Amino acid sequence: QVQLTESGGGLVQPGGSLNLSCTVSKVAFDYWSLGWFRQVPGKGREGVACVSSVDDSKWYGEDVKGRFTISRDVGNRTVTLHMNNLQSDDTALYYCATVLLFQVTGCTGNHWGQGTQVTVSA
Repeated sequence: QVQLTESGGGLVQPGGSLNLSCTVSKVAFDYWSLGWFRQVPGKGREGVACVSSVDDSKWYGEDVKGRFTISRDVGNRTVTLHMNNLQSDDTALYYCATVLLFQVTGCTGNHWGQGTQVTVSA
C-alpha cells in the first residue's frame, strides 16, 4: 500500500527557511522515485523537486533552483525538501508524491500525500 505523510509546513517570513519532510511506506519507497509538488488556488499542481530511486539524480523547477534541495533518507524512508530564501511566491500547498515519470525536463506524480501548507509572509 502506498502511503505518504507530509509534515513541516507553516508560516515563515520572506528570506526565511523551512524543511518539509515526508514519511513514505516501504512499498512506495522501494519502488518509486519521489518528489515534491505544490499548488495554489486557481492553478494547476506544479513540480518543485524530484529525486530518482535509481541513481539519486535530482530535478528542480526553475523557480526553486539554487534555493531548494531535495534529499532521500533510505534508513528512515523519508524524503525532505529543504527550502531557503523563501519568497511570497512560494506560498502554496505542498504535496509529497511518488513519481510515475522522471525526466530531465520534469517529473509527474501519481500517488499523493494530503499536503502541507507553506505560507511566506511578513
